[in-house]
Amino acid sequence: MKPTLLIMAAGIGSRYGGAKQIVPVGPSGERIIDYTIYDAYRAGFGKVVFLISHALEKDFVEVVGEPVSRYMDVDYAFQEIPEKYAALGRKKPLGTAEAVLLCRDLIDGPFAVVNSDDYYGTGAFRTILPALEAMEHASGEYAMLGYRIENTLTEHGKVARGICRVEDGFLQEITERTHIEKRGACAEFTEDEGNSWTPVPAGTPVSMNFWGFTPDIFDDLAEAMACFEAGELQEDAAKKECYLPNVVGSLLRAGQAKVRCVESPDRWFGVTYREDTPTVINALKDLTGRGVYPTPLWDHK
Repeated sequence: MKPTLLIMAAGIGSRYGGAKQIVPVGPSGERIIDYTIYDAYRAGFGKVVFLISHALEKDFVEVVGEPVSRYMDVDYAFQEIPEKYAALGRKKPLGTAEAVLLCRDLIDGPFAVVNSDDYYGTGAFRTILPALEAMEHASGEYAMLGYRIENTLTEHGKVARGICRVEDGFLQEITERTHIEKRGACAEFTEDEGNSWTPVPAGTPVSMNFWGFTPDIFDDLAEAMACFEAGELQEDAAKKECYLPNVVGSLLRAGQAKVRCVESPDRWFGVTYREDTPTVINALKDLTGRGVYPTPLWDHK
């Protein structure tokens, strides 16, 4: 069975200031998400599931989904702000754990989860594919593509990263840090709005939300979301989110899962902020010029 690619694209792009999922950055108007799908297709993925919002649906299907449907099976799931929380002033969906759970009925085998606005490198999907294939015959064993912290930062503001502790190739612990900045030659995070900073050593593996799962994960996500809605969300219904890395971390601490960390040497880049766009455009122009990608992508499959 060919694995499925799940792309989380429901974010409203609050820091970027628009629907960054469909902003052209390639030489022929390609978007980052197009490169992600193309790399997965070349690696042997057979289906893509897009997790989007209803507001984005028309444009997204037209410019992203329909061209891909000639080469891969395509399906859609939708994530919105629940009405009862929107009435309390909430401006964002409930988080990445809910995003994956919403795709439960569309996935029946090993699958990879990625963000829509991240470029993971040409070899990312080939690198994680053996781990996905091995998972087909295991239970409670997952995978994560890990990146070096210094290969994932932007010059233009804060980012969120899952800081990982890895031993013998397996993830031992993951801690979500929601405010990391590049400060000089180092990465540092703050938990008190910048009053104090903690350095993150170069080479520290971080999660870029590139995961490999089997459908076993859906029961755990359902349980996590129930606990989240009964607990944290009651404390702050406007802002709290249930993060996928935190759910995985809880499973690790409880001894209910094993996660192989597959190391990526590639540099990640993306459009976290509008100011990142020229950097992304230049990088993809260079890759195209060196023959790594054709342009347009799908006319040269």
